[in-house]
Amino acid sequence: MKTNRRDFIKTLAVGTALAGIGGISNMCTSKPKITKMSNNNKAVLNISFQESTAPQKELNAKLDYMEKLGVTGLEPGGANLTNRINEFQQALRNRNIKISAICAGFGGWLLADDPAVKEECIRTSKEILAAAGELGSVGMILAPAFNYQKSFPHTLETRERLADDLRMLGEFAYQHNTSLILEPLNRREAFYLRQLADAASICRDVNSPGIACMGDFWHMTFEETSDHGAFISGGDYLKHVHIASRKRRSMPGEDGDADNYIDGFKGLKALNYPGYISFECGSKGDKAVTIPAAVKLIREQWEMA
Repeated sequence: MKTNRRDFIKTLAVGTALAGIGGISNMCTSKPKITKMSNNNKAVLNISFQESTAPQKELNAKLDYMEKLGVTGLEPGGANLTNRINEFQQALRNRNIKISAICAGFGGWLLADDPAVKEECIRTSKEILAAAGELGSVGMILAPAFNYQKSFPHTLETRERLADDLRMLGEFAYQHNTSLILEPLNRREAFYLRQLADAASICRDVNSPGIACMGDFWHMTFEETSDHGAFISGGDYLKHVHIASRKRRSMPGEDGDADNYIDGFKGLKALNYPGYISFECGSKGDKAVTIPAAVKLIREQWEMA
């Protein structure tokens, strides 16, 4: 068939347009390219117990029990910590157990609208942070306020006020070789700070090496759409993790199939998370049975992740 120059140009233009449409169509229908996070198996499972977890009463007996289970972290409460520094240092000597995080223990609360209450929080937090640094702890856990505590309203101004206070506490923590760790809680416990991504964004805004955040599987059950995504959102700010059963806050495994942590463990592995996963829970059964079973479950699911 004979084609003149004008027809050829018209055909070329239509073909180019169709190719362009096809390209746009392919762009819309094809899956976006996702950069996969590194998972080179550098992450190691470090299990920690809060001081009340082990069934024994005396500290050294608790530590003996933990060593038999291969537990390598101890998370004490912050109350009276300054007076217990020597006790912990002596008890942990020649053991394969270190202080992981310090669980709260401060007075007052940071978002209090009463200056005296807020000042008490700052003063006691500094005492605990100094002790935490002396014990080699990753940091002291803090929630800015609980629902029952009279506080400033949840506004941008409140967030900026919180950031200023955290910047000051973060500098203090950093000077003592530790950190202040923000813990998101579920909505039944706290109106402020309920998701790990928000905690991480506060850490970013504060921009202090002494401010970090953590995730708690129990609270995450109610507030996060994805354990994996929540931990990834914490990024380098993520310094500690709490674990419990997902219905009754008992030992992992006591709530049956609901106690699945694999998705979260995948996120921690993707981050090469170096910290501890610490038990914060009670038990509805015999601890002599439920604790070893919980440790076994966590190890199995970590390997599956």
